[in-house]
Amino acid sequence: QKANTPNHNKRIYPLEILRREDQKYQELVKERRALGELDHPDQSVVELSNVSHVITKTWWDGVTLLGEIEVLDTPKGKILEKLIKRNIKLGISSRGLGSTEPGSGGYDVVQEDFGLICYDLVSSPSTSNAFMNLKESIEYKLLGSNKNILLDEILNEILIL
Repeated sequence: QKANTPNHNKRIYPLEILRREDQKYQELVKERRALGELDHPDQSVVELSNVSHVITKTWWDGVTLLGEIEVLDTPKGKILEKLIKRNIKLGISSRGLGSTEPGSGGYDVVQEDFGLICYDLVSSPSTSNAFMNLKESIEYKLLGSNKNILLDEILNEILIL
């Protein structure tokens, strides 16, 4: 997410509003309830049957909000994992509710009543360059696979003894 910058949906999210919503979102992150879906649904509720990932961390780099996700072992998470393995460039996009007011340059400015719901993975994000870094994701996945192999080897040795 990028504050104070027009996105492809012709909206500008003020920094104060995004910082406030990120601060609130930290509770969901801590409780592992910061769930997201594959694609943006038409509803404002995160459907558990459509969850593909959980946000594990967010942080600010200037006016840009960055984050890390964990792909879940759910039906939609398995689709997401296959897309990642195939080096598909995936975007991330916030889902929220609130009003806008016309601003300068033909852009709408998100207002104080905005409430962040979640971050979904999408094919075409509204924020410029809001794409997952697939290289890091694949390296993490490979590292995780190696850990699983090592764990399996250790468990097999224990069972044999």
